[in-house]
Amino acid sequence: MSVTPIRLLGDPVLHRPAAPVVDFDAELRGLVADLTETMHAAGGAGLAAPQIGVGLRVFTWHVDGEVGHLVNPSVDLVGEETEEAPEGCLSIPGYRFDCRRHLHVVATGWNQHGDPVRVEGSHLLARAVQHEVDHLDGVVFVDRLDPEARAAALAALADAEWRGMAAWVPRVEVSPH
Repeated sequence: MSVTPIRLLGDPVLHRPAAPVVDFDAELRGLVADLTETMHAAGGAGLAAPQIGVGLRVFTWHVDGEVGHLVNPSVDLVGEETEEAPEGCLSIPGYRFDCRRHLHVVATGWNQHGDPVRVEGSHLLARAVQHEVDHLDGVVFVDRLDPEARAAALAALADAEWRGMAAWVPRVEVSPH
């Protein structure tokens, strides 16, 4: 397990669809551990494998005290109810923009051992699942904004202190114990 550099907006890996996982092996378990540790170190609600430069359909989440992961997920949007709320991304650190998402989802996939998993979520968990699956499809959340909001977001990001950098490494606090 290790904290891994997180790719920043502009990296081509963030705009390519990820490949399905075919081997549920030690390498996959290591990837899930790295994603989880990196997500925790960065203080995120989720992290997808492309964000650490791995083009596989895997993501982790940490919402309302629950930590989990999905491999090869598919998402069904439940109902028509949506919510527009501030959304951030570990690949766009320090910025949040209002993004419309479905309020309820059901996601299915597998865990790191190849066992089937079903996740039902609303509000923040639904948002996190949709956000991370977007990453697996090569979509960054600012791509989902309406044209005017997207133009404003990209203009704000043009002045980001990290602009031109390839990645950042979350700081890990070392416990004195």
